[in-house]
Amino acid sequence: MHMSDPYIVIIAGGKGERFWPQSRVERPKQLLPIVGDSPLLTQTVERVRPIVPADHIFVITSALQEKGVRAVCAGLPKENIIAEPEGRDTAAAVGLAAAIIGARDPNGVFAVLPADHVIHSGKKYQSDLKAAFIAAKSAPVMVTIGITPDEPATGFGYVQRGKVWKTIRRKPVYEVKRFVEKPDLKTAKKYVKSGTYFWNAGMFVWSVPVVETAIAKFAPELDAGLALIRTALAKGRKLVPVMKKVYPTLQKISVDYALLEKSDNVVVLPSTFDWDDVGAWPAVARHYKPDAAGNVSKGSTLVEQGSGNIVFSEGDHLVTVVGADNLIVVHTENATLVCPIDKAQEIKAAVKRVASLADAHRFL
Repeated sequence: MHMSDPYIVIIAGGKGERFWPQSRVERPKQLLPIVGDSPLLTQTVERVRPIVPADHIFVITSALQEKGVRAVCAGLPKENIIAEPEGRDTAAAVGLAAAIIGARDPNGVFAVLPADHVIHSGKKYQSDLKAAFIAAKSAPVMVTIGITPDEPATGFGYVQRGKVWKTIRRKPVYEVKRFVEKPDLKTAKKYVKSGTYFWNAGMFVWSVPVVETAIAKFAPELDAGLALIRTALAKGRKLVPVMKKVYPTLQKISVDYALLEKSDNVVVLPSTFDWDDVGAWPAVARHYKPDAAGNVSKGSTLVEQGSGNIVFSEGDHLVTVVGADNLIVVHTENATLVCPIDKAQEIKAAVKRVASLADAHRFL
């Protein structure tokens, strides 16, 4: 294995509360086959396997999800699955990844990818990722992969592009003018119309020195904690004990806010692949073939005189919907959800109430 192979870091710590009751604390969205036949995390690993060897793929997860993650990532080396003792947001996870990769390869280039996105066009995805790796190797830049918006979504942050920075493998890469927070609908419509804005999908590519320089400059508190991890690894010490000690003290801040929004060396590569972050149950419907009445189902289900329903059943339990429209019905072994599609965002609030039940742990 030569050192110049890039690395992949998959962040798999999300709770996936909007997918309750299928999604649970120890088995969140990324560990479920929400779309397709294998867990979303498995799909993410398989998508990058053609371009990097298994021992260059890392997964950073939480202590609660470690067991589940190990089960669905059996093809990766055991030591490449790293469980944070507690979640400290994405800047800490990225800094940890830089420390681990830097101990192997001080100039290593790595991608940071979310675990739970749905992408069908693997070849285009691999081609874009390769171009991003070339960009990050060629100059001290932070590369973000921008998704061309197909609607004025208000649930994503946006990235505005400036002038062309370089053309790599016939793909234009632009300087980033600015990052903007989630906009309101009127602003989002302007962004989409302008053609110069992309969705920020949380996919980044950079080298260890670029990340560590930015953390030292813009998040010195975080850097001080990470320095203890880097020192321990340089001395050949085990990672788990030092993480247990250092992690609770780390600053809790997102990588976008800590580094990207403050840096002037960010470039954006527009994606050519399809992309969906399937943020809630209604988004799932886009990936299944509906019946003649527009119902989408998975498992043992039956809809009689109803349209536009999403019906999921685990195991061999038959779920039947009669004379109802636009419902989400999800049946699992010990919890069932019935919810109008237009109230899907309220599922998170319901989960908070479930958490206050006397025997809540059984249902979360």
